[in-house]
Amino acid sequence: QVQLVESGGGLVQAGGSLRLSCTASGLPFSTLAMAWFRQAPGNEREFVAAIGPSGGATYYADSVKGRFTISRDNAKNTVYLQMNSLKPEDTAVYYCAARSFYLSLKHYEYGYWGQGTQVTVSS
Repeated sequence: QVQLVESGGGLVQAGGSLRLSCTASGLPFSTLAMAWFRQAPGNEREFVAAIGPSGGATYYADSVKGRFTISRDNAKNTVYLQMNSLKPEDTAVYYCAARSFYLSLKHYEYGYWGQGTQVTVSS
């Protein structure tokens, strides 16, 4: 059983930065593909970024490409999402997700989820 614990959300002004962290336990972290999704009120959960088990492969939603960076530290069982040049439309609850081995851009293919962390960007 994998447990995911996110941290790092908060309130920031437009143009600012935040770094989200997600620490996993319960399975060998180096076998997990990790991803970040987000969900704003009234919207469906949407893909933000994903990273393969070794960190060699990364994917981003077009809306965050060039502003967000996903990375991982397998020694610390932690995945990060560095968010720069934040916009009000980035406001959402951000969720960390994990699945074994192969990364995916589809939320329904992830079996393990964190509790979510709120990110609010003011204009």
